[in-house]
Amino acid sequence: MIPKTTLAFSGVLHAKVRGHLFPSDGLEAAAILICTHTPGSRLRLLVREAILVPHAACKRRERDALTWPGEYLEQAIDMAEPVGCAVVLIHSHPGGLFGFSEADDQSDRRVIPSLFHAFGALHGSAVMTADGAVRARLYDPGLQERPVDLVSVSGDDLRYWWEDQATSCGSADRPIAFTSGMAAELGRLSALVIGASGTGSITGEQLARLGFGRVQTVDFDRIEWKNLNRILNSNRADVDANRLKVEVFVEAVDGYRGEGVAIAVPASITTREAVLAAAECDVIFCCVDTLEARHIADLIAAAFLLPLFDVGVVIPVRKKGDTFAVADVCGRIDYVQPGGSTLQDRGIYTPESLRGEYLRRVAPEAHQQELEAGYLKGLVEEAPAVITLNMRAASACVNEFIARAYPFRLEPNHLYARTEFSLAACEEEHIAETAFTRTPNLLLARGNAEPLLGMPMLRGLAQ
Repeated sequence: MIPKTTLAFSGVLHAKVRGHLFPSDGLEAAAILICTHTPGSRLRLLVREAILVPHAACKRRERDALTWPGEYLEQAIDMAEPVGCAVVLIHSHPGGLFGFSEADDQSDRRVIPSLFHAFGALHGSAVMTADGAVRARLYDPGLQERPVDLVSVSGDDLRYWWEDQATSCGSADRPIAFTSGMAAELGRLSALVIGASGTGSITGEQLARLGFGRVQTVDFDRIEWKNLNRILNSNRADVDANRLKVEVFVEAVDGYRGEGVAIAVPASITTREAVLAAAECDVIFCCVDTLEARHIADLIAAAFLLPLFDVGVVIPVRKKGDTFAVADVCGRIDYVQPGGSTLQDRGIYTPESLRGEYLRRVAPEAHQQELEAGYLKGLVEEAPAVITLNMRAASACVNEFIARAYPFRLEPNHLYARTEFSLAACEEEHIAETAFTRTPNLLLARGNAEPLLGMPMLRGLAQ
């Protein structure tokens, strides 16, 4: 079952909080999390800021006890109230207790009411153990308590701590990659696939068969004859019926997984409908051929603290006499973690290239546009026979997710922020996260603030 409540950290902020909560002295420490939340029915609290309570300011710090001054709570209220954030109090358990002690219960009963007296309808508390595992709970104004179903961290690794699998002595063992245990956990996660064509249909098929509990697919386009050689599960009848690509995907998944797993979002990713669908998910796979769609995926990943896997393929073509020759056969997979370098930071698109793409779309010279936008750069090809390349790239993209969530590499995941392969040269290269320059991201954990993603065109009707 997809979790109803989630507390989501970026890897960068989780590491910052963990470093503060576990200094070398082995004593308890505290911090205050300022959390936005996503729009929609699923409650995902997004850790936007962390107020680190100075160790020296605490009146009492012991291995199993902590007292800290109220001025930091007042600071949290001043930050959270104007923008309607939730406040989550978090402290460390150096002794390893992965749960709430009686002393924690008593502390919450004293402190949490002051938060509700100031503002809001939802606040909470959390504990962290030395390995970084987090367990959290939420309160309503009546101090009715409910556990947070899932705490997630999207960093170099993707980490998940489930409330119903936790024990007092520690979080449950993580599933091993490529096992039924992995499939069982995936059954509790939701994925969004942007694009249901060449790489998108293959990526969605893999996610559904791996066991994801929900696979939402965003695409407004319809099946054409030229698509039949590379879109999985498509057929002639779909072309004749002018069916949407997402409808074809849903029908196929219904046949082997049952209804309710695959969800069609027949819209552009630039629409409010698609952005709201993304906010309900746990991971994004971007399988598109436009810079604008990648730009929106970048914004979604930052605003909703979602890991993003972006895949692209291209076959550069060169003129050879009176004919053409293949110069290379390339693929690229980028993993973007919220708080890390974005696709824009990595040069996948720039403001200038976005503007150029827009101008080609609104004032196109059709032939030139096809030359620049197709699979084969420099050659117009209506139905390129690229399913083998798409398969290679889509598989690498999904395996990148598995490597992050269920680590199996011999080297650390931070070395693989980007993977590039050349089938012509039989080479594969990897680029580390530290190789990219990260710029400040004002959208990070923006959540449901209107307009969504800071874009006026996504503003709700009531705004």
